[in-house]
Amino acid sequence: MLKIQKIKIELAYYRALTVDPRTPKIAKWLIAAAVAYLLMPFDLIPDFIPILGQLDDLIIVPGLVGLGLRCIPLALKREIRQAVEKDH
Repeated sequence: MLKIQKIKIELAYYRALTVDPRTPKIAKWLIAAAVAYLLMPFDLIPDFIPILGQLDDLIIVPGLVGLGLRCIPLALKREIRQAVEKDH
């Protein structure tokens, strides 16, 4: 499978998780915060600061997504994953 196709599937998976009414609100907020942080026109730690400037993006975004995913029941994640992969 092409990497681009895998990325499309992952994006569809996260989108489906966030719009599903069974997903806890805290999970939706954490995932939305990760997306918002990625799209912010500025960083909490500016990129011109060596190492720390890039590390904040590599730590904060996956951390928020990981926390959000931990709040979602495993059965719901499996169900949505199967539905998304079936559609693609």
